[in-house]
Amino acid sequence: MDPSAGKARVMPSAAFPFEYAHVNVDGFKISYVEAGSGDPVLFIHGNPTSSYLWRNILRKVACDAGRRSIALDLLGFGKSDKPYNVKYSIRQHADIIEGFIDRLNLKKVVFVLHDWGGPIGAAYAVNHPENTQGIALMESFVWPLTWKDFGRHALTFKLFRSPLGYILIQVMNVFVNKILPGAALRKENISEEVMRHYREPFPPIGSRGGIRAFPQLLPIAGKPADSDVFIEELQLKLHRLKVPVLWITATPGIVLSRDTEYHLHILRQRLPQLIIKDFGPGLHYLQEDDPDKIADLIVSWMHQSKLTGTKTALASTSGAKQAA
Repeated sequence: MDPSAGKARVMPSAAFPFEYAHVNVDGFKISYVEAGSGDPVLFIHGNPTSSYLWRNILRKVACDAGRRSIALDLLGFGKSDKPYNVKYSIRQHADIIEGFIDRLNLKKVVFVLHDWGGPIGAAYAVNHPENTQGIALMESFVWPLTWKDFGRHALTFKLFRSPLGYILIQVMNVFVNKILPGAALRKENISEEVMRHYREPFPPIGSRGGIRAFPQLLPIAGKPADSDVFIEELQLKLHRLKVPVLWITATPGIVLSRDTEYHLHILRQRLPQLIIKDFGPGLHYLQEDDPDKIADLIVSWMHQSKLTGTKTALASTSGAKQAA
């Protein structure tokens, strides 16, 4: 049953009613926001977004699931540090997630993962199954990719991985200005105020290195080697996951489409506890299309999987105090 069936659709808010907190991980400032209390639900975004992506979902999940919702900004994104001289890697992002969880002493974590958040968050889960209670994914991947998986988008990503990617992504800011709004189905939801929030973290060219790095890090046909090794290690450890797993699909989708859904069927053979829930019409940034529906699907799965705490009204949307 669709938990949001019969509800009138409301234009998602562009406001970000949260106060940032910060923690030092491996010498970098990592920023985050939170709402609610109880065992944590950790939301991890992808490219080129930030914790802002989850702004209309955090409080609803915290309230309806009775847990503490936390959304961080990956290194190079949002309010987190954007070092100019760092060589980004998937493993580095995964190490920072592990350090973040350790610094905040998060226990019994439920992960909600989008885009690059999928392999990065899943890496923690397979390496720390004892501290993982559940995983929800959408428009993401935990498998090696081929160029065929990209369909009509293959040429775009080949350009992003070429030297021209510097001009397109860092100079012209194409990923934020064009790819992001183009990959939301309901264009009317991507207002100028929403775009202002997404552009705000990346004013100078040098600050966009993290955005440019992600297309180069995609594990496509065995390259780059470090990413391929990372994703193969993740695949080999998937059997460690015995917790509930949710995958939210959309039609037509982008990462997971009619042409690539075979990956999900293979994953379901390896993770028989995997539950698939249908979002309905959507492309990639489903949180911008209908955040209430995303929240409802997550909360209904958490109730179904007995992952909820005590439902409470939220008194505050501010972040925790800054950690040293």
